[in-house]
Amino acid sequence: MREFPLALHTWTLDTTPLEAALAAAKVAGFDAVELRRIDFSRCAARGLSNAATLDLIRRAGMPVCTLGVEYGWMFAKGEESRRLFGVFRETCANAVALDCRLLMSAPGPLTGSVAEAIANVQIASDIAGEFGLRLALEFNSQHEILNRLEVACEILNGAGRPNCGLMLDAYHLHRSGRPGRGFGEVRGEEIFGFQYSDVPSTPVGDVKRPVDRLPPGQGMVDWPGLLQLLAEKDYGGYLSYEAPNPASWARPAETVAREAVEATRRLMRDAVQGKDRS
Repeated sequence: MREFPLALHTWTLDTTPLEAALAAAKVAGFDAVELRRIDFSRCAARGLSNAATLDLIRRAGMPVCTLGVEYGWMFAKGEESRRLFGVFRETCANAVALDCRLLMSAPGPLTGSVAEAIANVQIASDIAGEFGLRLALEFNSQHEILNRLEVACEILNGAGRPNCGLMLDAYHLHRSGRPGRGFGEVRGEEIFGFQYSDVPSTPVGDVKRPVDRLPPGQGMVDWPGLLQLLAEKDYGGYLSYEAPNPASWARPAETVAREAVEATRRLMRDAVQGKDRS
C-alpha cells in the first residue's frame, strides 16, 4: 500500500485569510489544497478582483487539486437555479485558470427529489464537460435527502455522465453507518475525491454542516480499514483534510496543518504495516 498525497481543505482553517491558509498548507507539508467558492467570495469582499484572487492563489505555489462550487444547484428551481448554474460556470473557468481538473459539490441547504437531483446533475456535468472538467458529488450525512451513500450512487447512476463521480468523506461515511470498509461496493473508478477527518464519540446532532470534526486518530473512524480499502480500489487521488472545528480555528494555522500532516502520514504507515501483517 502506497501513501496517498494530501491536500488541505480551506474550511479546516476557515477563519484564516486565504493567503495565510495557503502558506500554512505549504509549510506543513501538504501536497495541494482544496478551495471553496466562498474563498473567492471573501476575497471579493476584501476588494480583490477575480483575477487578483487567482494571482494570489498562484503565487502561493500550491497546486489546487479540487475547487468547490456554490452549493444548492442540485435542488434549486427557477431564478435561483439559473443564478447557481451561472456561478457554476464561473467556477469552471477559475478551475481551468488554476490548472485544476476536479470540481466538487455537496447538496447544500435546499431539498427536493432524487429525480430532480439527477436532472440537475446531468446539467452540471455537461457544463463541467464543456471545460474539460470532472465533477465529484458528496453526500452529507445530515442532509434531508442526499444523506447516504446509496442515495449518492442512485443519483450518480441515474445521471449517467462519465465525468461525474463521487466525493467520499470519512466523516459522513462513519456518521451514516458506513465506517471503515463500509464503502466496499463502490467501484474505484467512481471515487473522484476523498475528504477526511475524524468523528467524535458523541457527534453533534441537528446541525446541517457539523463543525465538530477532529484530526485523524482522535475519534472513532477505523483508519486502517478505510485506508486499506482505498488502496485496494487503486484510488489515485488526494486525501483532502476537511476538519472544521472552532477549537482548531482558535489555534495557529500552521500548527493545525502540521499536526494533521504528521497524524495522517502516521496512520498511513500504520495501515501499511497492518496490511503487510495480514
